[in-house]
Amino acid sequence: MTIENVSQNKVFGGWHKQYTHHSNVLNCAMRFAIFLPPQASDANKVPVLYWLSGLTCTDENFMQKAGAFRVAAELGIAIVAMDTSPRGEAVANDDGYDLGQGAGFYVNATQAPWSEHFHMYDYVTKELPSLIQTHFPVSEVASISGHSMGGHGALTLGLKNTQQYRSISAFSPISNPTQCPWGQKAFTAYFGNNVTRWKEHDASILLSQSTGETPILVDQGESDPFLIEQLKPLALEAAAESYSGRFELRLHAGYDHSYYFIASFIEDHLRFHAEYLFD
Repeated sequence: MTIENVSQNKVFGGWHKQYTHHSNVLNCAMRFAIFLPPQASDANKVPVLYWLSGLTCTDENFMQKAGAFRVAAELGIAIVAMDTSPRGEAVANDDGYDLGQGAGFYVNATQAPWSEHFHMYDYVTKELPSLIQTHFPVSEVASISGHSMGGHGALTLGLKNTQQYRSISAFSPISNPTQCPWGQKAFTAYFGNNVTRWKEHDASILLSQSTGETPILVDQGESDPFLIEQLKPLALEAAAESYSGRFELRLHAGYDHSYYFIASFIEDHLRFHAEYLFD
């Protein structure tokens, strides 16, 4: 698959590079960015942290605002961030910010008109990793993280693909989407009234049923305006009571839903993942 470099910047001895390519899975052009630490070379392929962003975001939000590069460079971890949905004039959209372009929810839609392009689950777990491993000096060793809608994606993709990801982390995840307005709106559009399919993408339900042991770290700000209605971290914590793997939910007084929160704790997440990426 051909990729086109659209920008690159040296940072902390490594490189941040942004690319576009045609996605066969999504049937449209897509953009992603990769941070390659200074240790990365053909002779020394490094592990990868895949980052999934939230509603309305692109690959740029995390790369520009999270402040992750210094620690990632120190640890020797590559970071890949991609757009949050298919985009383009031919791609279905909605007037609301919480559906359609910018709001892919990291699922494979089964209902028209979304089913033609919205296959973010396959893009993140299959097509993009194959592309990354083909074009860059990275190994198959990977972990996954994300924020808000992307936190939902990190948790659900990680729990459903335990052989693919060494560890999972999330900031302010949509933890129980079958029980919140954001999730109900998106799942109704993408899956119709197939509630069984909804439950296959609900992190709290998946965690309660999981037989895996993938380590999980979740950070949540207590002053997040979406905490009660949309995010529901206590449902995730309750589900974790039966989980045999490492699970930690940390609540932080005064922090909100923004990248100020992410920047405050991203070092903790990178060091958490390093425990397992280099194990």
